Amino acid sequence: MDFDYSPRQKEWMRRVGEFMDRHIYPAEEVFAKQMAEAREKGNPWIVVPVVEDLKAKAKAAGLWNLFLPESSHGAGLSNLEYAPLSEMMGRVGFASEVFNCSAPDTGNMEVFERYGQEWMKEKYLKPLLAGEIRSAFIMTEPEVASSDATNIRTRIERQGDHYVINGRKWWSSGVGDPRCKVMIVMGKTDPGADRYRQQSQILVPMDAPGVKVVRMLPVFGFDDAPHGHAEIVFENVKVPAENIILGEGRGFEIAQGRLGPGRIHHCMRTIGVAERALESMCKRLMSREAFGKKIAEHSIWEQRVAEARINIDMCRLLTLKAADMMDKAGNKVARTEIAMIKVAAPRMALQVIDDAIQAWGGAGVTTDPGLAKMYSGIRTLRLADGPDEVHNRTIARLEFGKYSNVMRHEAAE
Repeated sequence: MDFDYSPRQKEWMRRVGEFMDRHIYPAEEVFAKQMAEAREKGNPWIVVPVVEDLKAKAKAAGLWNLFLPESSHGAGLSNLEYAPLSEMMGRVGFASEVFNCSAPDTGNMEVFERYGQEWMKEKYLKPLLAGEIRSAFIMTEPEVASSDATNIRTRIERQGDHYVINGRKWWSSGVGDPRCKVMIVMGKTDPGADRYRQQSQILVPMDAPGVKVVRMLPVFGFDDAPHGHAEIVFENVKVPAENIILGEGRGFEIAQGRLGPGRIHHCMRTIGVAERALESMCKRLMSREAFGKKIAEHSIWEQRVAEARINIDMCRLLTLKAADMMDKAGNKVARTEIAMIKVAAPRMALQVIDDAIQAWGGAGVTTDPGLAKMYSGIRTLRLADGPDEVHNRTIARLEFGKYSNVMRHEAAE
């Protein structure tokens, strides 16, 4: 088994790493200043100037749309090749957008690429690939347990040559961005059909009559501007019938095709966050003294730092294994590994961030070192791509399945 990165991966890692060092890290203070100024003016939902400048630089450097493994529009990287690049981007909150590799646009572009009609690609995929617009994916609902997507109540009803949409959604990430022009909405077209054929996905322009943004939802008090997460009401929203993606009853099929690669991206970004937290923790521990010696020299901190390094590396290897399996055998074969990384990576990162907060003391819970913001984002991941309980259910059932034939055979004897 070869655990080293390939020469191709190393070259891309070098290019992205150099861009991060030269442009992204120095821009963190500028980004924070520009967002602070926007908040002082009462509107944090802006197009951040420094990010737009960096996007132009990244595009000129050929570091653009790196995530599309099946498309000529991207860099042609496999999931495995893209994974370490996603980790590098995860170290800075806005970095993924700079390379046009941020969610939910990545997943939505994959939907357009795989399942979209030509007019959809021309109207929405093309400007998304160019980084000119943003998009949102609308599925979760406040009135049902959305961990089971079959519970979704939003109705998508055919009326002549249009569909009419009614329902309430929330955690609609990306809606706060003023460039968000289109939503992919999941709802029920046929409540009487088979359980997994009731749902469909449909395109809804942000400016469609009847679309009402009720509020932006805070995450542990953070507004996540300028991206944001919204609660939205659809009241008799009317869109052309051609806006249905792939056809009625295909919602789950599209969702499964969309979620696999996105989960790899999220997990590798999470590992990047954990690495940044570990770095912050070590620097703090080595710069402060307590009880006559460096805090880093106290044995409890040696243990915590060692465990952080062990757990980060284990999660990275598991995520890379999942990415490799997806490339070689497909998302379905990699179901167990995808589910495992979705549980393991955020849990690991939360522990590392929590230890880093402890190392910083009182400063750790302020906004100064950025650890509180890291924690809020990663804690949300344990819900955003499906709760741990759902992924553990998948893992357990697949594990039980290994022994079902054996048990039947033993019972027959």
